[in-house]
Amino acid sequence: MPTHVAIIGGGLSGLSAAFHLSRRFPSTLITIIEKHTNLGGWAQSDRIQVKDEHGRPSSVLLESGPRTLRPNANSVLELVHLLGLKDSLVLTPRSAAAARKRFLYIYGTKGLTPLPSSVATLISSPLRSLFLRAGLRDTFIGRRHRAGDESVDSFLSRHFGEDFALTLGSALVHGIYAADSRKLSVRAAFPTLCEAEKRGRGRVIAGSFLSSPTAANEYDLGDMKSVMDGISVYSFRDGLSTIANALQAHLASKPNVRLLLGTGVSRLSIGDDVEIRPTHVVSALPLPQLQALLPPSSLPHLDANPSSSVTVANFVFPASSRFHPEGFGYLIPRPRAGYGTAENPGILGTVFDSCSLAAQDTPCTPPIKVTMMLGGPYGRADMAESTLLRHLGLHLGGVRLPEVLHSRMQHHRDCIPTFTPGHVERMGELRRVLREGPWKGRLEVIGAGVGGVSVGDCVEAGRNVGTDW
Repeated sequence: MPTHVAIIGGGLSGLSAAFHLSRRFPSTLITIIEKHTNLGGWAQSDRIQVKDEHGRPSSVLLESGPRTLRPNANSVLELVHLLGLKDSLVLTPRSAAAARKRFLYIYGTKGLTPLPSSVATLISSPLRSLFLRAGLRDTFIGRRHRAGDESVDSFLSRHFGEDFALTLGSALVHGIYAADSRKLSVRAAFPTLCEAEKRGRGRVIAGSFLSSPTAANEYDLGDMKSVMDGISVYSFRDGLSTIANALQAHLASKPNVRLLLGTGVSRLSIGDDVEIRPTHVVSALPLPQLQALLPPSSLPHLDANPSSSVTVANFVFPASSRFHPEGFGYLIPRPRAGYGTAENPGILGTVFDSCSLAAQDTPCTPPIKVTMMLGGPYGRADMAESTLLRHLGLHLGGVRLPEVLHSRMQHHRDCIPTFTPGHVERMGELRRVLREGPWKGRLEVIGAGVGGVSVGDCVEAGRNVGTDW
């Protein structure tokens, strides 16, 4: 059993690791070291006060990172239950417009193109022929299972055709990874697609209807499954920072946990005379930052993947000026001519926050919130607010936008790792070296750059730390 565990990095991965390690080893000293003065990583929520066109004040919550969660991550639901956060939930049912209506903006067309959400909407959809051709190709023509990894674009093109991969695949990758689907590993980013292909003997659609074995992990969920019945996505009244804040408060109350905020780490080594000498270490840092702390060539593949930088633009408009359709928002596919063209100045997509998260804001008539994401594979998009709003109006069919009550633009550098093909195998080798090399299992490496970028992936990775200690 470890006597002192140092956790480097106070994002959701590190906080989850500290929470579960402090429960598993109540007599072990747990030290969290975070170079910033706040915890939670990219999950940052801010409440602001704005005045509408009549001078009336409103309270509005803005997110600069992730904003909603899906109820399929048991590790997060477990935290909601154990930390007593159920009463602060904001739930979006599957029947809501934000769950049923999602859109694409396809350059060369006017306004938004709705994505079909059922057979009935598929029949009348302008994307009907694209989906039908994709289904026929996967069933009758698509090339069968191939050994090894490949890009998301290659996988989707092979099964559903190049048009489907460009129109749907690249847009989806923009929304989740802010990356180029031609460079993203399908095994690492969308393992369920590979599993469906295997179950369906080369046919993804057929394989998706066949059951797959479920993990035997047990979670302390209380009644969270019934709470989430029929729910599409959820958040909290005060945003996703609620989880980080609750974890921080819980850990601060534990006698075996120390929080060192505003404290950097300059070196990580074995056996040297350092100020903190733990028996075990958990790194929840981005992999390139971990590499900078280690002697050269200590661990493999820490710099194998690039990362995307994203600019997040939050806009607040008057409540009386509903100018966009009801729905979750829209994504924009990769330009046919490539990222270096003037067709798209770098916009990845837009979220209609007020449709799914209006309960976070002033009751009765909350202002309208939208969030635009820029950058990723386009590079940094230094765009004036007026230019960005002009493009927003164009995407929405040429509407005239109302006056902005509040705006904010934040640039997040290297915030989302891009898992290039071969990532799963590289991380397997990294874990083997950590287990069998000089560290002998006393260093665990977790975080978005290892096992997945979603909040659920990060919390799950922290939950599984130290199971062999």
